[in-house]
Amino acid sequence: MTLCPELIAALGDELFAALRERRTLSPLTSRHPDLSIEEAYRISLRMLERRKAEGERVVGKKIGVTSKAVQDMLGVHQPDFGFLTNVMEMSNGASVSLAEQRLIQPRAEGEIAFRLKQDLRGPGISAEDVLDATDYVSACFEIVDSRIDDWTIKIQDTVADNASCGVFVVGEERVDPRSLDLAAAAMTVWRNGEEVAQGLGSAVQGHPAAAVAWLANTLGEFGIPFLAGEMILSGSLAPLLPIVSGDEYTLRISGIGDAAIRFID
Repeated sequence: MTLCPELIAALGDELFAALRERRTLSPLTSRHPDLSIEEAYRISLRMLERRKAEGERVVGKKIGVTSKAVQDMLGVHQPDFGFLTNVMEMSNGASVSLAEQRLIQPRAEGEIAFRLKQDLRGPGISAEDVLDATDYVSACFEIVDSRIDDWTIKIQDTVADNASCGVFVVGEERVDPRSLDLAAAAMTVWRNGEEVAQGLGSAVQGHPAAAVAWLANTLGEFGIPFLAGEMILSGSLAPLLPIVSGDEYTLRISGIGDAAIRFID
């Protein structure tokens, strides 16, 4: 690593302050061109440490930038990864205040969420291991948000920024992941009643469970396990969708169920 521990801590603190103050920063990679993914991950851990110090607790993990559509949109051509905390989780159908949740430039992602019933510790985890360890899958909206100016990100920027996490909502239906072909699961997304996106489970690394296995193995290299009871978000099945106050998003994933979320000032 080229960044000293003090600078890694300072950058994590900077991102934490941007989150709390609802503002953006210039890209970390523009200021530190040699920033590595491992260093970016250490920055994200510092940001998470600050959030946990205020009482937040980790309830899951997420993988992002998994589909070609999202990679092309953001110009980031490998997945990112981050942590979910309890304050990010909204109830299905909730009206989410952009101001109260400190959302700056949010975008909606429709995806499949995995609830674990067993621990998973990478490396060496396969998609079959993920299915064996999953209690159920549900439809999910993740609302991503970036503390980086205008979403001008490289992979290191989004990893440092906790994978551009905002909030998420999980649908109420709970489905055995082995009861259907997750790769063939078809998603439709509506904004204010108008269809705006479609996607398939295969959009995320060929199969959602393969994406979750990648995340388990990647975090396993850092000594971070998946734990029973955690929610794992497997990545967007369609391009990111912009959000403004007043928008109401709904989605349906065939064989899995529905999810909904609404936004207010």
